[in-house]
Amino acid sequence: MAEKKMAVHTGHRGRVKQEFLARGIEGWPDHKVLELLLFYANPRGDVNPLAHTLMDRFGSLDRVLDALPGELMQVSGLGEHSITLLKLVPAILGRYLSQRANPGQTIHTTEEAGAVLSGHFAGARNEKVYLLCLDAKRKLIGVCFISEGNVHNSDVTIRRVAEECLALKASYCYLAHNHVSNVALPSEEDINSTDVVRSALEPLQVQLVDHLIFSDDDMVSVEESRARGWTRGFQMISPGFW
Repeated sequence: MAEKKMAVHTGHRGRVKQEFLARGIEGWPDHKVLELLLFYANPRGDVNPLAHTLMDRFGSLDRVLDALPGELMQVSGLGEHSITLLKLVPAILGRYLSQRANPGQTIHTTEEAGAVLSGHFAGARNEKVYLLCLDAKRKLIGVCFISEGNVHNSDVTIRRVAEECLALKASYCYLAHNHVSNVALPSEEDINSTDVVRSALEPLQVQLVDHLIFSDDDMVSVEESRARGWTRGFQMISPGFW
């Protein structure tokens, strides 16, 4: 009886895999995508109920992948292998998007810089800071990780930013960090920090073009916000990356 049940599961897994290879996941419900993923963490048994449990608990595929390991540990049936695999997916996505950025491509606008930087913040549950560096012709020469963690304890310093710019011989740069509050509007502290970094880089002949703030699928330019007065009277969202 157990062998017959295993054969049914094996046949189902094979069909799901073949469907994915033939047509991708376009049109699939989230629980089916999770089921396919969980095949590789649990090579035996039926993982369909577990996929539904995850959806019931978190509500959507992106929320499952963004969940902290401690939150996933509370789901009955999820072990170390499954949790590692679920956390690996957004990590790989960020690396993939980063490496697709074409070194040498020219960046002239905030939108172009944001497109290169956005993948670095996919699924981030902590605040991260990155620096995008350009040469004198505004060609991309590197995206540098600066720090991660609660901004109150961040080790971000002017020296670290300056060192990365000097190491890459950058002429222009964009600073970027994310708000975990799900609101991308800059705080007054974000504005002030931008000015401090810009002033520190000027003697090095490096121009800070803009400071970009990401939150989920949103991106806001500090310079554009300042020009439009979006932060006037605005309560501080985060203490900034400083």
